[in-house]
Amino acid sequence: MYRLARTGGSPELLRWLAHRAEGWAGLLDGDGTVLQAAAGTSGLPGQEAATLAAEAAQELKSRDARAYSLDADRCTVLVLPLDGQPEDRAPVLAVAAPRPLPGGLSVLLADAMMPLTLAWAAETLERRRRRVDLAESRGREAVLHLLMTGQLSIAHQVAGALRPKLPDPVRVCVVECSGGQRDEVARICADASGGRTWIVRCPVYARHLILVMPAVPETEAAPDGGTPKNGAALDRTVAELVDDCVVGVSEEVQLSDTATGYRQAFHALAVARGLPGRHARFGSSPEPALVVGSAGAQWADALLAPLLAYLPRRSQDPGSQELAATLASWLAFSSHATQHLKIHRNTLAARLRLIGELLGLDLHRVADQAALDLALSIRATPAIVRPGRPGERPPGAAGNLDEILRGPGVQDWASQQLRLLDPAGPMAEETLRTWLRCEAQLGPAAAELGISVPGARKRLTRLEAVLRRSLLQTPSARHDLWLAFRAADLTVGEPDRTGAGSGP
Repeated sequence: MYRLARTGGSPELLRWLAHRAEGWAGLLDGDGTVLQAAAGTSGLPGQEAATLAAEAAQELKSRDARAYSLDADRCTVLVLPLDGQPEDRAPVLAVAAPRPLPGGLSVLLADAMMPLTLAWAAETLERRRRRVDLAESRGREAVLHLLMTGQLSIAHQVAGALRPKLPDPVRVCVVECSGGQRDEVARICADASGGRTWIVRCPVYARHLILVMPAVPETEAAPDGGTPKNGAALDRTVAELVDDCVVGVSEEVQLSDTATGYRQAFHALAVARGLPGRHARFGSSPEPALVVGSAGAQWADALLAPLLAYLPRRSQDPGSQELAATLASWLAFSSHATQHLKIHRNTLAARLRLIGELLGLDLHRVADQAALDLALSIRATPAIVRPGRPGERPPGAAGNLDEILRGPGVQDWASQQLRLLDPAGPMAEETLRTWLRCEAQLGPAAAELGISVPGARKRLTRLEAVLRRSLLQTPSARHDLWLAFRAADLTVGEPDRTGAGSGP
C-alpha cells in the first residue's frame, strides 16, 4: 500500500482496494459528493455503489461517528473518515463490497487509512500549489496586458504584490520553446537574469515566453563574477542554455512603450529562427508613429474620433476604451485576439463590426488596417503632443493619410524600409506588393504570382530574414510595409499598386 501511495497516489490505492474488496472504492466529501472512485471486477454497478456510499457518508457526518456501515440488498458499504485537521475537510473512504464480505476487509481498510491519508494530503497540497501558480500566472498576464495598453499606474499597483519590481527602461524579449518546456525555460530565464526579469507566459502563443528585462549595460557583471545577468545578454544566455529555444529581443524602450518593444522582439524572433545562434536583436529602425509630426497626430485624432467619442447604449456593453483595446489587439494578433482578450470569437466579431461601422472602414482591407494601426500607434506615443481633448477633432486636422505619407520624415522612413529589399532583387518587391494587394492572403497571392501556395509561403519566409520582420505570423509587418509602399508610390508619382486608393 505504501508503494502504491508513493508511485500512483490515491487513485492507485483506490483501484487496489476495489480489487481486494471485489467491489467499489471511493473518496467522498461530507455531503456525499464522489471525489475519486474505482471499480473492481465484480458485477456491482458503479452508480448504485456511489449512491449508497453517498448515503453512508452523510449518515457518518450526521452521527459524528468514526466509522459506519450500511447494508443494502446486494452489498455492504463501509465508511471511514481520513485523518486530517478540521479546516482541511478531509474526505471519507467508502468501500462497497458484495456479501458475504471478503475476510479481513475491515482490518485491511484500517491499515489503508494512513497511506491513503498521506497520499491525499500530498495531492491536496499539489492542487493548492497549482492554483497559486495559476493565479500568479494570470496576475502577470494581467500586468502585461496593462503595460501593452499603456495603463502604467494600474500595472504598477497590480505588480506590487508580485516580484520583481517592474523595471524602466526595458528590453522586451520573446523566447520560443519546444512543446512542454515553457515552465522549465521560465525557471532558466529567472536564474539567468538574477531574478530581475518580469516573466510572462504568452496568452496567445503556447510556446512563447515574454520577458520584460531591465535595460542595463552589457558589461554589467553578475554578482558571482560569472555569466552577465542583464537584459542585454539574456537572449544569448538562454539560447546557449536551452538547445532548441529561439530568442528575439527588442531595442531599449521605456516601460510605457512595452507594446512597441514586444512587436520589435517578435520581429527579431522571426529573424532568429534562421540564424545558427538562434537569437537576434531588433535592428535599429524608427517607428512610423515617431516621424509623422503634429500633422500626423491631428490626422490620427480625426480618424479615431468616432471611436473615442462612442458611448454605449447599455452599461454592460463595451465602451470606447475597451473597443480601442480590442481593435489594437486584433490588429496585432488577428484571430488570436480572442486568447489575448479572453473573449469568445463571436464577441470579437461583433466588436469589430461595430468598430468598422463607427469608423466607416472595411477592417478586412489591409489599407484600412494599416491606417488604423498607424493611428493607434501615434496615440500611444507619448512624444507627440495632441491638441484638443480625446475624441475631439482638432481644428485644421489633416483629413487624408496620403498627406501624412508625403511628409519628409515618413518618406525617409519608407526609403529606409524598402532599401532592405535591394539585395533580394525586383522579384521580392513584386511578391510583397502582390501579397498586400491580395489582402495578405496566401492563396490569392500565389494564384496571381503563378506559383503554388507553399512556394509563396517560402518566398515570404525568405523575405522575413531580408526585412528582419515577421510577415506570416502576427504581429506582422504587413501594415508597415503597406505604408512604406504607399509612401514610395506617392513620391515617384506612380499609380497606386497596393490596391488601397487614397486611404482614410
